[in-house]
Amino acid sequence: MVNIIVNGTRHQIDVEGDTPLLWVLREEIGLTGTKFGCGIAQCGACTVHVNGQAMRSCSVPASTVEGAQVTTIEGLSADSSHPVQQAWLTEQVPQCGYCQSGQIMATVAYLKTNPNPTDADIDANLTNICRCGTYERLRRAVHRAAALMRA
Repeated sequence: MVNIIVNGTRHQIDVEGDTPLLWVLREEIGLTGTKFGCGIAQCGACTVHVNGQAMRSCSVPASTVEGAQVTTIEGLSADSSHPVQQAWLTEQVPQCGYCQSGQIMATVAYLKTNPNPTDADIDANLTNICRCGTYERLRRAVHRAAALMRA
């Protein structure tokens, strides 16, 4: 049994401790906004927050988040009103959209540590992969979200 708090709700899940958090979220809890991309923590499609830190859930054993606060894209805001989500919409970042929940979650965590990033900062620190190549729109959205969050 693993006890975790996801988006403010406590869950007691009957899984092996080495089960990746990604599968607990998707298969056991039913939150499918977090995506499977590579399975080796490289692409970032599975990014969630664990106690406020961005983590790639495909490589996080469920047992290591026992009692932790996990936030998924579904828990970021009930109505997509978070400044990062709004910036994503305004800048029309998604193309296929598959990586976007991970991109958004990584950006939210990053902007907490760097509220005024340069393009070089964004490129160096937001390492999630977008196969569609919407990086220019993504950078514009990060700058827009940063300005919204500073206001």
